[in-house]
Order: sequence, then C-alpha cells, then structure tokens
Amino acid sequence: MSIMKEFKEFAMKGNVVDMAVGFILGGAFSTIVKSMVSDIIMPPIGLLLGGVDFAELKLVLKEGVEATDAVEAVPEVAINYGLFINNVISFLIVAMCLFFIIKGMNTMKRRMEGEPEPETPKEDPPPPREQVLLEEIRDLLKK
Repeated sequence: MSIMKEFKEFAMKGNVVDMAVGFILGGAFSTIVKSMVSDIIMPPIGLLLGGVDFAELKLVLKEGVEATDAVEAVPEVAINYGLFINNVISFLIVAMCLFFIIKGMNTMKRRMEGEPEPETPKEDPPPPREQVLLEEIRDLLKK
C-alpha cells in the first residue's frame, strides 16, 4: 500500500474527522468562554472588589523606558497575574461545561444500550411496628 493511500484511509476515518470537528468547535467555544469571563463575569467581580480590572493586575519587576532621542525603548518586565486569574476562571468554566456534556452523553449512551441507571442508595425502611413497641417497652423497663 502506498503511503498516500494509507494516509488517505487514515484521514478519512470517522474518528479523525470527528476529532478535527471537535478541535474547531472547542476553539470557538473557548473564545466564547474567554469573552464571557473577561467581558461579563470579571467586571462585576472587579467592581465588588473596589473597581479592580483583573486584566491590568500585574507585578512590575522592571519599569519600562520610553524611547527618546538619546535612549532606546526598554519594555516593561512584569508578571501579569490578573490575566492568569482570568484564564484560570475560563478554564474552570470550560472544564465544567465539558464535564456536564460528557456526563449527559454517557447517560444517553447507557439509556440507548439498555443499561440500568446507577441507583442512588435508598434509606433503610422503617422497622416494623412490633419492633418499635418492644424497644419502647425495653426503654421503659430500664428506667
């Protein structure tokens, strides 16, 4: 089998195409979530914390110098921990959404295959009336 024919069979398999579609949708979904975090979630949180814009939070290690006739520009060296906080929140939202999507898919798959749903533990049934009466009599006799 030639390499091109082998590659064509590999690339046209359903799994590879599904994976490519997943990557494209994942990238688009990630963009939406990043926008939601930076444009919708973080401004109210920043307002509650005293008007802080998380995207601008940083620890400056070395101040930058603007270019002049005698001096060449030197960029600022900083740790942008505010952007890191935004990205962590974005990641948590994406992870939570994927968890719920996969959980739903697994539930649907179990239903389609006829597997029973995992049962939730039930409380013990109440004891028979005779047992309750005997325990009350026992407690009265102890007194």
